[in-house]
Amino acid sequence: MKEVLDNTKERMGKCINALQSELGTIRAGRANPGVLDKITVDYYGAATPINQMASISVAEARILVVQPYDSSTLKSIEKAIQASDLGINPTNDGRVLRIMFPQLTEERRKELCKTVSKTCEESKVAVRNVRRDAMDKIKAKKKSNEITEDDVKEAEKNIQKLTDKYIEEIDKIGAEKDKEIMSI
Repeated sequence: MKEVLDNTKERMGKCINALQSELGTIRAGRANPGVLDKITVDYYGAATPINQMASISVAEARILVVQPYDSSTLKSIEKAIQASDLGINPTNDGRVLRIMFPQLTEERRKELCKTVSKTCEESKVAVRNVRRDAMDKIKAKKKSNEITEDDVKEAEKNIQKLTDKYIEEIDKIGAEKDKEIMSI
């Protein structure tokens, strides 16, 4: 029974980590190297993430500097950023790319908050799916007479506590991201 709880806790923790990395890629008006994490560049026939091909640093509050390790890849990195759904155009000075993040409009901020809410809701569903799997495992153990009815009740109570804790954590992370997006 303990292994079911440990497995459940681990899987719910992974849901939280996935949510945080997903929300990290959402642009909030400030320069954040994480927004480039999902963008890949065709590098000698392989889709390679930008952060493996260049150093990415924050020059100012709203400016990212991308300096490729191999200067011949500058153009392909620039094209990949332009083709992404970030809606930003890098400036190329021949050695580095500078990415200026414009101030977000009120409308765009609201759209981003909706995206955050949707992503948080998907994470909650994932946590609930983990809970359902754990409950199914506990019931299967009961059917095979490995555990008693009291153990089942106790395990279900503990699994529900875990679920509530992780859903509360998701709500908190979502509220922080909304606050970050809405602050000017």
